[in-house]
Amino acid sequence: MEDKCREPLLKKKYYENCSGCKVEQLKLIKRGLPIRELVSIWIIVLGTALPISSLFPFLYFMIRDFHIAKTEEDIGYYAGYVGSSFMLGRALTSVFWGIIADRYGRKPVIIFGTVTVVIFNTLFGLSVNFWMAISTRFLLGSLNGLLGPIKAYATEIFRDEHQALGLSTVSTAWGIGLIIGPALGGFLAQPAEKYPDLFSKDSLFGKFPYFLPCLCTSIFAFGVTIVTFWLPETLHMHHEDNESCEYDALESADLKQIEGSSKPSKKSLLKNWPLMSSIIVYCVFSLHDMAYTEIFSLWAVSPRSHGGLSYSTEDVGEVLAISGFGLLVFQLSLYPMVERIIGPVMIARIGGILSIPLLTSYSCIALLSGFSLALLINFASMMKNVLSVSIVTGLFLLQNRAVDQDQRGAANGIAMTAMSFFKAAGPAGGGTIFSWAQKRQDTVFLPGDQMVFFILNVVELIGLLMTFKPFLVPYQE
Repeated sequence: MEDKCREPLLKKKYYENCSGCKVEQLKLIKRGLPIRELVSIWIIVLGTALPISSLFPFLYFMIRDFHIAKTEEDIGYYAGYVGSSFMLGRALTSVFWGIIADRYGRKPVIIFGTVTVVIFNTLFGLSVNFWMAISTRFLLGSLNGLLGPIKAYATEIFRDEHQALGLSTVSTAWGIGLIIGPALGGFLAQPAEKYPDLFSKDSLFGKFPYFLPCLCTSIFAFGVTIVTFWLPETLHMHHEDNESCEYDALESADLKQIEGSSKPSKKSLLKNWPLMSSIIVYCVFSLHDMAYTEIFSLWAVSPRSHGGLSYSTEDVGEVLAISGFGLLVFQLSLYPMVERIIGPVMIARIGGILSIPLLTSYSCIALLSGFSLALLINFASMMKNVLSVSIVTGLFLLQNRAVDQDQRGAANGIAMTAMSFFKAAGPAGGGTIFSWAQKRQDTVFLPGDQMVFFILNVVELIGLLMTFKPFLVPYQE
């Protein structure tokens, strides 16, 4: 068996019934931009990302309609728990889904995840009380474990020269989903009030004013589910003499012995510091991004008297739609080129540095009105989302380059678990801080929302400092 497993060092051996081997063979002969694969990954990630933050523009009003908050200032507190329930559920199961993806393939986990979106996102839109909203969001997060496997899939389906573009597609679709989702929520929530000619107050959408945006994203996810059945599986599964002799894994293991590579052992993911350090930095930035996503919507719809913009959900939707378009253009046209020139680590550092003064300006922007307000808030929102997604894309690259194929599912599962715990703290902490800040409008030190953006900047600064050595150590080939 030892000689048989060493054979790939001399000649690549492909197994006839292995879908992973078929993908590798296609990669050898295929040239040009892999458009079909990019589009497939794009719509899958978009389908699972849309429901994550689509609730934030209308969550303030949903909590108000549940009549659970005693005062208006307490709404953000309860909104934070609903926002966090999704991430808590995902945190508890991400490693499990990563292990399943490494054992049974990426494709089954991806299909199950999209089906979960169809079911539980629809049920969330039909929530009649606070506890039903929390329960459906928790189940949506815990049963949808496809983000980790899809990152591994994006690394494996593309040739080396297109891997940065593949992972950029994941993070871009993810970022677009986190922007377009709230935009849809803003435009489509409370349709009986906004579009009385189309939706009667006695209709289903009048009785459930937050069902329409959830239904639209669920319909899209249903279409995505159908598409996933045509995905090729990238995981190598060889069963010869009742043992697995995976080409990529064994060749990599032998090459490490022969060439003295410094890549950590496959059995010690937690000791793989290039992986773990990038995951920790990723978690800090994810905490910041999730808190920012919720706080931005809550801040925008809150009254002027409390330091907000007094925007409607539709106004928030317009801002986020413009941000999504700008993000799409940057990530697909400029990010791969920038990444090749300066590398993923430098992108994360520059993004962190520029985000701090940008966030500081939000409190000043709130003092404006009319065209100047619209112009600056759209520009600031677009830049903030471009910087955030660029940081995350760079960290995706570092994580997936630090491990071999047979551990990518588990590695991404660990990343998703850790990140989800941090993101679960984001909405809960963000909502609590926002409610607290709303009650301290007359204080001398950082009154009102200035304190909120100051705390966001502190978290961003911590993440920025962690991108430097000796903490962040990228894997060296």
